[in-house]
Amino acid sequence: MKILDWYILKKFLKTYVFAVLIIVVIIMVIDYTEKIDDFIRKEAPLRAILVEYYLNFIPYWANYISPLMVFIATVFFTANLAAKTEIIAILSSGVSFFRLMRPYIIGSTAIAVATFVMVGWIVPMANKVRVPFEHKYINGAYYFDKRDIHIKIAPDVYAYLESYDNSLKTGYRFSLEKIKGTDIQIKLMADRITWDSTRNKWQFHDYRIRFEEPGNKRVAFGSQIDSTLNLFPKDFENKHLLHETFTLPELERHIDLVKSRGADGVEVYLIEKYLRFANPFSVIILTVIGFLVSARKSRGGVGFQIALGFTLAFVYILFFMMSKGIAEGGGMPPLLAVWLPNLIFSGIGVVLYYTIPR
Repeated sequence: MKILDWYILKKFLKTYVFAVLIIVVIIMVIDYTEKIDDFIRKEAPLRAILVEYYLNFIPYWANYISPLMVFIATVFFTANLAAKTEIIAILSSGVSFFRLMRPYIIGSTAIAVATFVMVGWIVPMANKVRVPFEHKYINGAYYFDKRDIHIKIAPDVYAYLESYDNSLKTGYRFSLEKIKGTDIQIKLMADRITWDSTRNKWQFHDYRIRFEEPGNKRVAFGSQIDSTLNLFPKDFENKHLLHETFTLPELERHIDLVKSRGADGVEVYLIEKYLRFANPFSVIILTVIGFLVSARKSRGGVGFQIALGFTLAFVYILFFMMSKGIAEGGGMPPLLAVWLPNLIFSGIGVVLYYTIPR
């Protein structure tokens, strides 16, 4: 890279980092103001607040606002260059408009790669600590209150519980059915099942097993029996923000598990998966658009271009939230919902590139 590239790249990255730090600090102050009563009421230790919560709060929000901040930083920095006629001088020296974009693309690509690593591994690991803290000191104790739970735990194997007590890790009125075609081959019923944490097995209490296989129709009874199932106490724990605590490989495995069980709610995990690939690309797309809308010296001044940048950023966020909400409700395929804002704004970027005056 040449001196010009280093000059633009350093200014661009410094503006981005400064914008992220300022916004994260503001968010932290607002968050602490809102939650201080919860911390006091539930006697959260100071070390837990600082280390478990806010230390892991920083990477979460820094990553969350990264696409927006890189857009605002691009508009602010480039508009200042244009206002000082630096861009005109660069273009007059024989540098092409596309060549001028190179340091922006390099910088945004570096941020995009860092964003992918953050959303894939670093932020989920931080959320593994932050989210349980929120459940304990902010949201309060969680009680599983669903009834008549049906779960597919293996091919042709279905489990049913009338109710489950997550504090005791105990299920009531349990049944397990192995079905082939339309026929029930084996059905196990138990008045109660409990989780044995030492052996990682379920214990069935007061059970009855009915065998319906041809030539083997019989019934067995017993007071207690142990068994391993593709069902665990964590399946009945608080699912709030669970998708944000999975690293990318863990998220893939959980999606496969939910699909194998035929359970509802897989859209949330699919959206989370696709977001982790779409967000890095949105950084590059928004950087290019930010450069295009602010590279021309405007009579309205820098303020007008910054305001235009904020408007476009607001439209992007609004569009993304609408498509995501529709996908979560089942009205749009998750993959399309996540990528649609990027596709549309990519089209806007192409139009801007060929229409704005050089």
